[in-house]
Amino acid sequence: MVDTSVYRTEHGKVFRISEHDDGGISVELLQLTHWVPGPIGMAGLRIARTTKRLTARQVLALPQ
Repeated sequence: MVDTSVYRTEHGKVFRISEHDDGGISVELLQLTHWVPGPIGMAGLRIARTTKRLTARQVLALPQ
């Protein structure tokens, strides 16, 4: 099972963090219409005060 959350930084960059059953995480960045692998260091941005977690409705509006 994978738990995925999507975030937007104060500069508008959208990224998603997936947490895997084995404890690993992966980061993907939204680039226009598709998701690309992102640097693992971006995972720390999810706790920044200026980064917002997107709602389910906002996530559904993004490209899959």
